[in-house]
Amino acid sequence: MVGKRPNILVTGTPGTGKTTTATALAEATQLRHINIGELVKEKNLHDGWDDELDSYILNEDLVCDELEDVMEEGGNIVDYHGCDFFPERWFNYVVVLQTDNTILYDRLTKRGYKESKLSNNVESEIFQVLLEEAKESYAEDKVIALKSNTIEDIDSNIATLTDWVRNWSV
Repeated sequence: MVGKRPNILVTGTPGTGKTTTATALAEATQLRHINIGELVKEKNLHDGWDDELDSYILNEDLVCDELEDVMEEGGNIVDYHGCDFFPERWFNYVVVLQTDNTILYDRLTKRGYKESKLSNNVESEIFQVLLEEAKESYAEDKVIALKSNTIEDIDSNIATLTDWVRNWSV
């Protein structure tokens, strides 16, 4: 990683607080927040809509091409529920947010998720799919799992990550 400021990936099952955490962390550190879901919509970096999953079909190559230059510069917080297709060299730190199933279920229900999408995401959290994906895709010392059940958890996570960014050096 050649950038002067670190790149952080904030990942986790939908509903674990990725965007909330990434937005607050960006404000606290002056790093750039990149919400992959929004970027995909804005720049049409997808292969259409999946009715079953009720989401866009992400085109991983288009996303990586779009982000290559900005990631090389450093100073980014990337927010997405997947992590295995990003080049490992892009990130100095991979944060996997985790939420208790009952809390996650309530959050996703409030978002109006269909039953199939709801159960799919809760099962993903139960089996720690994204934590395993992160551990398989990135060096062990880059990956950290953080609980994200309450506002206090989120505040604590932001404080921890803000300290890490402030103390980071190339």
